[in-house]
Amino acid sequence: MTEILSDIDIAKANTMHPIKTIGEKIGLTEDQLEFYGKYKAKLSALELEKLQNQPDGKLILVTAITPTPAGEGKTTTSVGLADGLNRLNEKVVLALREPSLGPVFGVKGGAAGGGYAQVVPMEDINLHFTGDFHAIGVAHNLLSAMLDNHIHHGNELGIDSRRITWKRVVDMNDRQLRYIVDGLNGKINGVPREDGFDITVASEIMAILCLANSLADLKQKLSQIIVGYTYDGRPVTAKDLKAADAMAVLLKDAINPNLVQTLEHTPALVHGGPFANIAHGCNSILATKLALKYADYTVTEAGFGADLGAEKFLDIKCRLGGLKPDAVVLVATIRALKMHGGVNKKELGTENVEAVLNGLPNLEKHLDNLQNVYGLPVVVAINKFPTDTEAELAAVQSACEARGVEVSLSEVWEKGGQGGVDLAKKVMALADQSSELSYAYDLTDSIETKIEKVVTKVYGGQGIKLTPKVKREIRELEALGFGDLPICMAKTQYSFSDDASLLGAPSGFDVSIQQVKVSAGAGFIVILTGAVMTMPGLPKVPAAERITISDDGQIDGLF
Repeated sequence: MTEILSDIDIAKANTMHPIKTIGEKIGLTEDQLEFYGKYKAKLSALELEKLQNQPDGKLILVTAITPTPAGEGKTTTSVGLADGLNRLNEKVVLALREPSLGPVFGVKGGAAGGGYAQVVPMEDINLHFTGDFHAIGVAHNLLSAMLDNHIHHGNELGIDSRRITWKRVVDMNDRQLRYIVDGLNGKINGVPREDGFDITVASEIMAILCLANSLADLKQKLSQIIVGYTYDGRPVTAKDLKAADAMAVLLKDAINPNLVQTLEHTPALVHGGPFANIAHGCNSILATKLALKYADYTVTEAGFGADLGAEKFLDIKCRLGGLKPDAVVLVATIRALKMHGGVNKKELGTENVEAVLNGLPNLEKHLDNLQNVYGLPVVVAINKFPTDTEAELAAVQSACEARGVEVSLSEVWEKGGQGGVDLAKKVMALADQSSELSYAYDLTDSIETKIEKVVTKVYGGQGIKLTPKVKREIRELEALGFGDLPICMAKTQYSFSDDASLLGAPSGFDVSIQQVKVSAGAGFIVILTGAVMTMPGLPKVPAAERITISDDGQIDGLF
């Protein structure tokens, strides 16, 4: 019986190429790289300006069906697809998000792909990497400190402490910090008020970094951040607090994309990491645009299911960044389809074609969205597990063929790029088709109409429920001139609805809107639904309990 190695053991056994060699594959000289050791480097954001006249390659978006605890393998598929294209001698760059320490030590235990389809050095990427998240957290908390310092020293701007919207952040799942009271124990320690923490990947600064086209654009976006409101209802910005330039100084290196490699030495730009059920869930525009200039094919992914990650990739990132995918890969697993079909996680190893058929409406709803709402060509990638049977695979194949959609069996976890060659060939053919990107809503729609269109067209719901408080928030934002911004829906990733227990493709449901707030710097309006939280908590048995380090510095337990 063949030994099944852990992800970290596979990564350790791999011989990485010096990052200088990886850069040379896409035409980068040593002078264009800022080295972080032997196997990591940063590219200057200024490189994009030098390449403006260079044509773009093809953009491939990888997304997935609604996630389940059974796993879908979207990042693994993205890496394997890029390696598959590389094996076909295509010039390809992978563009991914950086993992957050919260999930790494919480549920996931790592987020750099899996099996023989990983980006490396996986320990570094999953931990502090090049310090980008630290810089984002410090820049965020500098603004927090300057805000409270302004109030402490006389509050010249007349900030209403009851209407402060800017929290503090830390890159860790810590439910204890969601709601706190600070500024206690006397006047010298500040002004007492209710406060709280978000996780760093939910910070507006993370979203801004990932949507900025240059350092100048970053500074402009930072200056527009709204931290709260005055007693007479006027927004207070980072510019008003004279904080934007100091924040940009802290982010001067973080804005530069990170170059690493896959196990098969395909160049990978891993940069930025906004959450997909809180923020827009995509890697940076800078990294994506640079990849398009360097390669004939850029493979990127969007977080969670297509109703969250892909919707925001298309309605926010593509719209604000002037991007358009040439093809979309929709990742599914037989295991996940069975769960959507009503099977308990413990029983997923038993053949159950009926459950696969019952779960197919989830896949088909995502296909309908990508094809008919957004107008994009799609291929389904089945991320194969050893327990999948021929009958179960045939059921998915038949359903997709009935829709005119091709299916590829992805075996990249087990075989690396070789297991992604068939998918790569089908993606290349798909990307040669002409298509026109449509959006789920128009920017000129009212905020309420935008929400309704996403819920009814993308989620398949019946409508929305707005409290009097939310209606007031919408009126205020539209009166302040923010009505033409795109919306960023924050909801559970486990269902098309705002109820995580409604699996498959539910219908007839309403989505309850809990809060509407503006991220003026990032350039979108956040719509919080259901019970979504901006500071997750650790599970009962966090991955941190399994992560260890030996006396000679060898890390184990990341996966």
